[in-house]
Amino acid sequence: MNQNHDHHSIRRIVLPSGRCIEVVHFHLGEATTRGLHECPDCACKLVQPLQWNEAPHGCWELLLHCPNCDWLEEGVFDQDQVDDLEEQMDQGLAEMLCDLRRLTQGNMAEEIERFTAALRGDLILPEDF
Repeated sequence: MNQNHDHHSIRRIVLPSGRCIEVVHFHLGEATTRGLHECPDCACKLVQPLQWNEAPHGCWELLLHCPNCDWLEEGVFDQDQVDDLEEQMDQGLAEMLCDLRRLTQGNMAEEIERFTAALRGDLILPEDF
């Protein structure tokens, strides 16, 4: 079997004895791998790193957390995987900021309408300020 060694992940497991082992998973070139932002338990796409440290060979040790189901995983991942995670997180942040702008504009428009209606109805008095 010919494995593509360009796509792999490393998972660090701490044994009860305190010894640490690393399990390397090689992914076949044709297989699709889930992104680090995707939870393997509930398929939520909001997985985020809680902790990160540099690891040997240009890799990163991450503690990943799913806010939807509280899934946790600690592992060592290569730079490409971490770059993809960062890109997904940047895209998610951009979407949240866009939603925030829309909500802020909607709320402000509603406040302006109420204030305008109160002015027209002479419902605003000096004591209101």
